[in-house]
Formats: sequence, C-alpha cells, structure tokens
Amino acid sequence: MKRSLEAADIFRVFGPAYREAHEMPLRHLRAMRAIEICRTAQLGGHLDQCDHCGTVRISYNSCRNRHCPKCQCLEKERWLEAREKDLLPTAYFHVVFTLPEGLRPLALRNQKVIYDLLFKAVSETLTKLARDSKHLGAEIGFMAILHTWSQTLIDHPHLHCLVTGGGLSLDRKRWVCSKKDFFIPVKVLSSLFRGKFLDGLKRKYEAERLKFPGQIEELKEASAFKRLLTNLYRQEWVVYCKPSLKNPEKVMDYLGRYTHRVALSNDRLVKLEGNQVTFRWRDSVDNNKIKLLTLEASEFIRRFLLHVLPDQFVKIRYYGILSHRSRKTKLSRCKKLLGVVASEETEEVPKETWQDLLTRITGVDPTICPHCGKGRMIQREILLPQHNGRPP
Repeated sequence: MKRSLEAADIFRVFGPAYREAHEMPLRHLRAMRAIEICRTAQLGGHLDQCDHCGTVRISYNSCRNRHCPKCQCLEKERWLEAREKDLLPTAYFHVVFTLPEGLRPLALRNQKVIYDLLFKAVSETLTKLARDSKHLGAEIGFMAILHTWSQTLIDHPHLHCLVTGGGLSLDRKRWVCSKKDFFIPVKVLSSLFRGKFLDGLKRKYEAERLKFPGQIEELKEASAFKRLLTNLYRQEWVVYCKPSLKNPEKVMDYLGRYTHRVALSNDRLVKLEGNQVTFRWRDSVDNNKIKLLTLEASEFIRRFLLHVLPDQFVKIRYYGILSHRSRKTKLSRCKKLLGVVASEETEEVPKETWQDLLTRITGVDPTICPHCGKGRMIQREILLPQHNGRPP
C-alpha cells in the first residue's frame, strides 16, 4: 500500500533549499527539523519481537513538537481527559474573536506582543460584560485557544473561546443561567473588544514594544501609526457566537476539534508533483465547499512556518471560574450549586502508558502482533538516535 503524503516529506525534499535561500528564526529551524526527523531513525526508537511467531517490528520515536502534524493525537486525548473533570452541567457557547486584516502584517512581525494582547483584550471583554447586570451579572468561566491560520494557510489570528452558559453570582451564593440560546450580543462584544485591543496596542506603541521591519517600516512614524488606529476604530470587528452546546459529550467532542490543531494536518495533503504541493481547503464563503489549492513547495513551507508560535508561548489559556487559581474554590462552589457530586479522593493513579491510551481510544492494541494476531510484541532492543552528522 502506498504511504500517504506528509508535510515531513515536503520538508525533507525542499527544506534544505528553503533554509539556504532564507534567513530564518531559530524556532522555525527547530520546527522544520523536528517535523523532518519525526518517527525516523534519527530520533532513535525500539525493536520489538512477537513472543509467538517471532515477527520483528521497529518503531521510531516522535519529535513531540507541538507544530508537528503527527504528534498531537495522544496529547489531545490526555488534555481532553484532564479538562473533562472541569465540565459543568450547563450549556456552553463557542465565541470567536478575529483580528481585522489591517492588523495582520503588524501581528506577524510582533507575534508574542500582539497575541498576548489578543488574549488580554478578549478575556477582559468577556469578563466585564458577563459581570454587567444588563447581561448576566455573574462570573463566567472560559478557555481561549489561539489559531493563527486560515484554511489556505494565510495568517489569520483569532481566538476560539468556549464559555460557560452562565456563571457564579457575584456574591457566590447562586448559579446564574444565561438565556437558553443567547449569550451577549455580538455587536456589544465586538465594540468592547475593539476598544480594549486598540487601547492596548496604543500603549504598546508608546512603550516602544513594537517592531516595524520591512514592509511596515512606515508605521514607526507616529502619524502613520495614528492613521492605522483611526482606520481600525472605524471598522466593525468580527466576533461570532455559535449556538450553545447542551451536554458534556458534545462539549468534549467539540473541544477536540480545536485544541491541538496544527496549521495543516497530513490528511489534507493531496499530492506532490515536481515542486507543486496540492492540498484540500474548505471555502466558508462558498457554502463550505471543499476545494483544492496548489502552491509551489517553497510557498507552502513559508505559509506553514507563519504559524510556528514563539517559544514557550501558551496557546490555551483559562479564565474566570476555570482559571487555575479558581478551580479549587470557585469551580468547586459552582459544582456544588449545580448539584455535581464531588468524587471521592483516590490514590494517585500511575500515568497511563501510550499503549494503554491508544488501545482505549482506538480499540486497537498496539502490543498485539500485526502478523499473527496472537502473540505480543516484546521490546528486545533500544535503538539509539542516528545523527548522520547533525544533531536531532
């Protein structure tokens, strides 16, 4: 059977020439290298042998880079199971905040500053409006997940927020439910979000926290930056609120689509012919039709690397009653008010192996011999990384 095309294949073939032709930040180089050598001999691995028929299988280690299309499945499952404990028996809303197109060149060249500001503006917007008695009059809980891409891999920074459909009253004595299929008017959200973001952006400019290289050099001038702010203030910023999710199973399934996504998954790749890469994309403007896009390999790599996040940047953040400092107090209080029976404290359970986790979520036991189906694959040898003269 022919193996499916992977992003790693494109990076291995065209990566060396791309690195030679472009001056690249270290994090891009590390991400490219990790994807290229993921599950290859260069990362080492182990040799297993069936204790029934003697079949030998070699498995290579994963790179575990968060931008690698092959390394997110098990991490996503572990994350979802940890979050499942925080779910409340209430509706949840999915709210998306998007930066306008005019801000994207600045965001691309100031990723950490702008993305941090995006989280701050969104969290303050949701928190303030939810606490307002005109809307809810309560403290909500929400998680925000940063995505930076469009379906065609163009830079498109936006936050997906999963928000509780209600919150803890400000006196902490009761749970306040939101309206059945209504959270807060999107125009109200949009207006406050725009104001908070642009106020923060102005402060960053005045504190000289922004860089203006290359094509945006003119924005360094105060007059040009002021014009940018004026134009952005005049626009209506896009905020979208999707219908509420009614039960925990749907919430967890929904979360799984967004949390550990990378810019492009391998299953969207169609073919590599010469130096042309073709992949599928969904056109939301045309009734979500699936279409094909073909790019030169160098352009494909460039677009993919636009979405490599700054080192140590946290892309999933928690607020309100779901914040780390509130889980033991406010979240516990909410569970009690909503009639959730507290689970008894148990002894710490050893971390589940990847084999056991894979068996549980797929129903396929990776320790069973793929040849005879009777024996078990027993590890016989550890394979050390083969560096080929380059560090892994």
